[in-house]
Amino acid sequence: MITFEDVKKHPLIHEYIKQTEDYMKFLGFTDHGFGHVSVVAERAQAIAAAAGLSKREIVLAGIVGWCHDMGNFLGRTQHHYWAGLLFTQIFRDLMEPSELAIVAQAIVAHDKDEIKIPTKVAACLIIADKSDVRRERVLDGSPENRARDIHDRLNYAATGNQFLVDARGKSITLKVRIDTNQAPVMEYFEIFSERMEYSRKAAAVLGLKFGLVINHFKLL
Repeated sequence: MITFEDVKKHPLIHEYIKQTEDYMKFLGFTDHGFGHVSVVAERAQAIAAAAGLSKREIVLAGIVGWCHDMGNFLGRTQHHYWAGLLFTQIFRDLMEPSELAIVAQAIVAHDKDEIKIPTKVAACLIIADKSDVRRERVLDGSPENRARDIHDRLNYAATGNQFLVDARGKSITLKVRIDTNQAPVMEYFEIFSERMEYSRKAAAVLGLKFGLVINHFKLL
């Protein structure tokens, strides 16, 4: 069976993520490259383990976390479809059809504009992806860019990000520290409230509770 390490080492997967990383820098967007997918893959696997998913599902959660954004170099608006199709093209003769379908479906499902939660693997990806809010994702931290782009401004303001998974307590808690000199907390909600609601729904699919704490105040 294809392992998480097999996927990470595949030259096409590596190149697509590298090209995405370069393209996001060119566009002036936040990081969707190796830094981001590393965080998402690790968190997706931790969520899967806490939810009591099988060992194979935990592996698949890592795979979708690593590959979910690699279609960005072909275009931002449909990147989730591109990523799912690219993954299928690479592994169609190497993976069981049922697993290939789970991975492709989860990758496509993560996009917030058309978000669906068809499987528990998809739920793990959604939570992990939406939780990655941090200053390190900002590729252009100039004041001019932050004034122009609210996403960069809010990620730049996020000076701390803790992702706590409590398997025994069946809970996930995202703790974000916002520098209010960079952006007000209410601006965070303007952009990220929808994502946090998706995370709450995805956690429910997994039988987990999702909590959000900003600057020591529990909001979810």
